[in-house]
Amino acid sequence: MLNAIIVDDEEFARSSLYFLLQENCENVNIMGIAKSVNDARALLSQYNVDLIFLDIAMPGENGFELIPQAQNANATVIFTTAYDQYALKAIKANALDYLLKPIDIDELKEAVAKATKYIKLNKAENNRNESLKNLANDLSERSNIKKITLPSGQGYRLVDIDEIIRIEADSNYSVFHLANLEKIAVSKILKDYEEILPEERFVRIHKSSIVNLKYVKEYNSKNGLQVVLTNGEAINVSRRRASDFFDAIKAYTNIQSES
Repeated sequence: MLNAIIVDDEEFARSSLYFLLQENCENVNIMGIAKSVNDARALLSQYNVDLIFLDIAMPGENGFELIPQAQNANATVIFTTAYDQYALKAIKANALDYLLKPIDIDELKEAVAKATKYIKLNKAENNRNESLKNLANDLSERSNIKKITLPSGQGYRLVDIDEIIRIEADSNYSVFHLANLEKIAVSKILKDYEEILPEERFVRIHKSSIVNLKYVKEYNSKNGLQVVLTNGEAINVSRRRASDFFDAIKAYTNIQSES
């Protein structure tokens, strides 16, 4: 059983999520319901909480301000949100999961199943705390995402985005090629990571390829437009994405020369 709390300032959102969990997630035990961050802190001090369903946009303190207490309580966070796109990118990158309102039953079941596995595997580890810390830093400083959390085998990997050379699509999977030659296959489509990763660094050059501009060695038109990476790989650039690639490489070069 997972001991959980619901944090949301809207009565309908609280009651509907409670009902959905009761009807569809038998292993979730709702310990309490809070309508503010302050109320949630009281619940965390009162109960041993494994899982927090946390709204973001609330009056007074927003949901992100509960993150330090979630860290201290070793509680995993699933965001329930209709928040802006920047925050959504950070949430996707660092939180265990997020649910967009109105909450879909199948997505809720999937998120709870992921949380169940994650908590079981990481009860004695610090991955969760480090991921939440990255999220807090990303959002409070409005800085670029520095790391992303990838489901890998029987657990989760926290990967520094500087170590990602490229990402390729493989059916419904995305395969990360890292600087240490390691490959990590993740059951998400490439578009998800196109939305997550900083667009000034990571560019979609083909329907099946995203490259990190840091690792672009050269580009040429010997066999159609190709990007040659520092590891020697040559990746095709599709015609429809060529203009975007040239704009991105120009902007990236300017940024590097200024720094």
